[in-house]
Amino acid sequence: MAAYIAECAGRLKVGSILRRLNVIAEAHKATELDSPTSSGMVRNTLKGIRRTVGTAAVQKAPAVTADIRAMLEATDTGLIGTRDRAMVLLGFAGAFRRSEIVGLDFSDLTFSRDGLTVTLRRSKTDQEAQGCKIGIPYGSNPETCPVRTLQAWLEKAGITDGPAFRSLNRHGAVQPGRLSPVDVARVVKKLAERAGLDPAKYAGHSLRAGHATSAAASGASERSIMNQTGHRSVQMVRRYIREGSLFRENSAGKLGL
Repeated sequence: MAAYIAECAGRLKVGSILRRLNVIAEAHKATELDSPTSSGMVRNTLKGIRRTVGTAAVQKAPAVTADIRAMLEATDTGLIGTRDRAMVLLGFAGAFRRSEIVGLDFSDLTFSRDGLTVTLRRSKTDQEAQGCKIGIPYGSNPETCPVRTLQAWLEKAGITDGPAFRSLNRHGAVQPGRLSPVDVARVVKKLAERAGLDPAKYAGHSLRAGHATSAAASGASERSIMNQTGHRSVQMVRRYIREGSLFRENSAGKLGL
């Protein structure tokens, strides 16, 4: 087992190795066998790997509000541009995962005077599919309002049921099938590059991370951010809050330099 871990260290990140070990441990537990992952040799091997390669996760850059505005200005004209703007704005305002964005159906969207209510049937942290509702208020600027932009996409695309976000063929006709999570990352990277940002640093998760970081920078409470993102642990949210408050609450700004 220790030799297997050492071999994995040459091609996998620490997080991936730990996930594989968890799978192995659960398989042994299910058959009431002692797991080799708990041996002292395995623990010592993991410690050595952590010391050598570190444990810091490589995260995609958050797409903060200024980045989102720049991306919106870089969208295509026509229906595909409307779709991309709606997808980016909804993902950002709702702090949604890319799988949650493309998993939405028309029936999951309820428009009202207050804004948009999005019903998530299932999410990463809701494997029993109990569902939850996320509120998206109207934006103060019609050009960047996630609610109005989504309405425009649905109306122009003629979507009244089924998947909310769909592909277009080369003739610009809306197709019946839903987009995949990879398509969200592709759109974000495309718009980031057009906006003069490094596309390698951005992906679908940038919308979700950008919401938390931007909200924290604007003084949103920890609880309100967690209500929107659906995080169960405050540890991850507090990391976003620290990043968003690097300059807003920085003691170096009080030094009189």
